[in-house]
Amino acid sequence: MNQIILANCVEFMSEKMEPNSIDLTVTSPPYDSLRDYNGYTFDCASVAQGLFRVTKEGGVVVWVVADKIKNGNKSLTSFKQAILFQDVGFNVHDVMIYRKKNTPFMRSNAYTNCYEFMFVFSKGKPKTFNPLTTETVRQGVEMMPTNKGPDGINNKVPGKLNDSKTKINIWDYAVGLHGTTSDKIAFQHPAVFPEKLAEDHILSWSNKGDLIFDPMCGSGTTCKMAAKNGRNYIGCDVSEEYLEIARERLKLLSN
Repeated sequence: MNQIILANCVEFMSEKMEPNSIDLTVTSPPYDSLRDYNGYTFDCASVAQGLFRVTKEGGVVVWVVADKIKNGNKSLTSFKQAILFQDVGFNVHDVMIYRKKNTPFMRSNAYTNCYEFMFVFSKGKPKTFNPLTTETVRQGVEMMPTNKGPDGINNKVPGKLNDSKTKINIWDYAVGLHGTTSDKIAFQHPAVFPEKLAEDHILSWSNKGDLIFDPMCGSGTTCKMAAKNGRNYIGCDVSEEYLEIARERLKLLSN
């Protein structure tokens, strides 16, 4: 635990990890060749099977992915991967949206694409859900209607409005320096997802002391936010260059 390891994640999960040992995985795989990850690719089916093996009953996998648009046609890789995870035994517990507040990608003949999917796969029923909340627009005490009487008139009595409510499943994050992260070194990796995104899922689907995994940890965002929030972690990647970035970010956290 609490290590970042140079390895092919499929082999690592098969040969080095115990079955039913991971509480939560938060990861974003390379998809549709949208980024150059030093030439590295991955076999989604083998990764999904490995994750099903190492995930505890009630554990969750958060899979952040989008689609390539080529010649005006979306690949739908995201949903193909979701169906693949379903086929190996995971439940598709939720399909969430990561909306980028400041996306630069404009299309000339369609609306600006500003989102990625965050698939929440569960092995059975999730054992942990700590719902994040947001403040309600109306708070305090106001007159609320009660059951109508025989005369058809709504009687009203004072009632307290809730101060907060559970967040919806569309989450907004700024991207770029001081949005995604303030760690300048992280941007030596071609695709860094927001620290707050990883943190929000870690807080939602795990508890302190749980074991968090990222099989393609890249710049180490998941591992960093797991450590920051009192969770144990395992990170794995095939690139020594990316792992050095991740290790430096963890050092920055401990300073």
